[in-house]
Amino acid sequence: MALTMAVPIPVSVIVPAYNAASTLPRALDSIAAQTARPQEVIIVDDSSTDATADVAAQWCAAHPDLSIRVLRLSQNGGAGTARNAGWAQATGEFIAFLDADDAWHPRKLAIQHGWMARHPQVAICGHRCDVLGEPARGIEARDDAEPPVTMRDLGDFLMANRMSTPSVMVRRDVRPRFIEGKRHSEDYLLWMEIVHAHGPAAVIAWPLATLFKARYGEAGLSGDHRRMRLGEADTFARLRRQGVIAPLTWCLIAALGWLKFVRRQWARRG
Repeated sequence: MALTMAVPIPVSVIVPAYNAASTLPRALDSIAAQTARPQEVIIVDDSSTDATADVAAQWCAAHPDLSIRVLRLSQNGGAGTARNAGWAQATGEFIAFLDADDAWHPRKLAIQHGWMARHPQVAICGHRCDVLGEPARGIEARDDAEPPVTMRDLGDFLMANRMSTPSVMVRRDVRPRFIEGKRHSEDYLLWMEIVHAHGPAAVIAWPLATLFKARYGEAGLSGDHRRMRLGEADTFARLRRQGVIAPLTWCLIAALGWLKFVRRQWARRG
């Protein structure tokens, strides 16, 4: 599907990709299908060992109507490091993240950017996502309609990660960034740091992306439940050291996290 909007919106789309030759075209096709053209697309090849680089080059050649750059990292640093590399090169007012194994609804950028442009006090925005294998939820509204939104503060995020990475749009000049080399829960940490520094996140109730693997682990990084739990524990420990959360809060959240982990492990065995 061709883009239908001639003038781009000021959004830089960052797509980290590691050994994603089989799924990258689906993700990129969902960008090309957007009703609102992004200002640029930055594909970050995280030192892949498969045909990811060739697939990215072929897709770029097939879409001359899009402003596309491909960055290749000299060594694999993880999705957070790859996103940072793209973020450092981005020129758009807003940054939108799309993982190489997920896809967007065609109206994602138009709806989300439109909402953020109307609410300049909000630094970060996410939305609901459909998950492969679960019932899909449609949306019935114009791009310029006011979507249903819930504001999520730090307390909400301490209980659970409220935004999947492919749902997130953030203002380019916010601080901080992803922790370099952190491979598990790096996105969750950044959302909480941004909310702490800039105020609550907006979460649009409409599902504007599809995740093609379960949120907590079918394959890839999410498939190793123990490492995910350790990554989450590291996230809360960093927040405690930064003074974002009090020691008592950290103790309670850490205990709750391990309790959830044990329950998940028990359920998997059953």
